[in-house]
Formats: sequence, C-alpha cells, structure tokens
Amino acid sequence: MIRLTAAIFAAFAFSVCAFAGDSGGGGEGEYNFTMPSNNVECIYTPDGGTSTYSTADGRAELQCDRAEPSYVRVVLGSSGKPKLYTNVGDASCCSANYILTYGEVWSQGPFTCLSAPTGLTCTRGSHGFSIAKKAIKTH
Repeated sequence: MIRLTAAIFAAFAFSVCAFAGDSGGGGEGEYNFTMPSNNVECIYTPDGGTSTYSTADGRAELQCDRAEPSYVRVVLGSSGKPKLYTNVGDASCCSANYILTYGEVWSQGPFTCLSAPTGLTCTRGSHGFSIAKKAIKTH
C-alpha cells in the first residue's frame, strides 16, 4: 500500500513539476528535465511554443544536451531524423528542476523518453536517439 501511494504521489508530482508551463528553460510553454547523473538535460517545446533554443519554427521539438565527455546536442523535431550538433555554443547543461529517475518514462506530444542507468532513449515514431556518457546513437 505504501508503494502504491508513493507511486501515485510521484506520478502527481511529475505531472505538476514537469508540465506546469515554463519550468525554467527560458521560453513559454517549454518543459525540461534532467537525468539523475546530471549529465543530460532535455527541453521540450510543444507546437506553437517558443523556445530560447528552438530551431523548429513553432513545431514541436525535443532537444537533449550532454555535458560530458564532450558537450553535444541532439534535436528531434516533428518530422525526420534527429540531428546531432557537436559545436554547441552554450554549454549550460544541466540544471532542470525535474529529475527523470531511472526507469521512468516521460511522454509529451509526439515524443517519449525512457531514463535508464545506461542513458536516455527518446523516440518519435520510428525515429529517435539514445544519449549517454559512452555514446550517442540516432536513427
């Protein structure tokens, strides 16, 4: 019973913290989360949202930054394959208010992400990426 209550509370806290509008990313309607390792941070911008970092011209977009061993960014837009950027000017990762704990699934708009000790895997349909300290893979 205690585990069930804790799970319900965690789900409620997640929905309040992660989806309460601007959660510190800098733009309106922008939502962000960080991995427990504090090495990967993602920013989701919904359709019609504005973002300090967005490249999607008003379409939904998910950006994830990895700080170590080198600072890189993966952007998964509303269509097409993800894009990997290795020359990112702003190395401001990782300070989101919401921690996506290992084993937790985040889903918003067309995107779904799974947090694991081995890294973060995010998808939109058949396209997506995995991002971790060891490697980044896109498909």
